[in-house]
Amino acid sequence: MSRPTILCADDYAMTTGISTGIEELAEAGRLSATSAMVTTPHWPTLGPRLAKLRQHVAVGLHFNLTLGQPLGGLPQLAPNGRFGSGGQIIKLGVSGQIAEHEVESELIRQLDLFREIAGQMPDFIDGHQHVHALPGVRTAFLKVIKSSTWQSRPLIRDPADTVTAIMARGAVPPKSLMLAALSRGFGEAVRAAGFPTNDGFSGASAFDERQGFGQELNRFLSHPGRRHLVMCHPGHVDDELATLDPVVGRREQEFAALSAAPGLPDRLWHPQRSSNGSIDWSRHV
Repeated sequence: MSRPTILCADDYAMTTGISTGIEELAEAGRLSATSAMVTTPHWPTLGPRLAKLRQHVAVGLHFNLTLGQPLGGLPQLAPNGRFGSGGQIIKLGVSGQIAEHEVESELIRQLDLFREIAGQMPDFIDGHQHVHALPGVRTAFLKVIKSSTWQSRPLIRDPADTVTAIMARGAVPPKSLMLAALSRGFGEAVRAAGFPTNDGFSGASAFDERQGFGQELNRFLSHPGRRHLVMCHPGHVDDELATLDPVVGRREQEFAALSAAPGLPDRLWHPQRSSNGSIDWSRHV
């Protein structure tokens, strides 16, 4: 690779086991970033622990509209007090039926709670199941981030990559191509709004526990863009995880592979913070 890659572990605060695994990898220099879910019961306890991790990794908001309970009432997106599936969000968005005011209010609540517990605004923002970039959701998402107050503008994850790069990597091309199609135009809109994005994205997986993650990681790291971002989902499995998410045993596999990958810390981007603690994303090109 010619440039360091931003390796981001998603789902911090989903469970204690996941969060502990992410902390261990971050402290070992084997991650660049982690994004946190503030809608879980664990966030008030685990969120303050991110202050220590900020010297090792960028810390972001994992905007959530598809897992568990929202922070406020959402008659359309969570009619029974619980979020619907990612598939339901996609159908609403593609058909132009997303209640944008609900997205706006929930994102504001999640940003506020992130700042309250973590003591700062996020270094970057992405979305659980990439909801922030989906049709319908993105309009409300961009409205909120443009109207928010930032000490330093966060990087916004663009889940799309080029067809050429996706096919060259060979890492679940159908899933990656579908994600790129659903995210088409999002990166351009984010940059037009004055926010930085990644240039190059990978990490979409079939989460097949029968296949080793090490080989898949090498594919993710290949054919990087100028500011390449790879998502991953490591962690330690605990009793709670199986009740929340279909990705269970695979998390231990990812943790083991990331812990053992030769020379991984030298291949990754690591944050350099200014005196006020912010990250100047323009320096990573």
